[in-house]
Amino acid sequence: MTDDTKITELHQPGTILDPLTEIARDGARQMLMAALKAEAAGFVAQFAEERLPDGRQRVVLHGAGPERRIQTGIGAIPVRRPKVRDRATDAPAEEKIRF
Repeated sequence: MTDDTKITELHQPGTILDPLTEIARDGARQMLMAALKAEAAGFVAQFAEERLPDGRQRVVLHGAGPERRIQTGIGAIPVRRPKVRDRATDAPAEEKIRF
């Protein structure tokens, strides 16, 4: 007995399979990531003079958060937001610097 089953991938609603659109999405993702990183770096730079008692910088960049999808006109774009950390452990919660 022969298996002559043919599997065909169907177009999913809401998806675009155009290579040009994929290039646009990738460019948009890179621009969004660059803008988020620049904004976080600018925020950290505002507090560059704030130091801990041991001399380390109080507010620092601290990796990136989980990947999230931002909805745009050309579809959802995955991005990871930069994380900012206030290292002051003795400051009350209301005095913590937040991004």
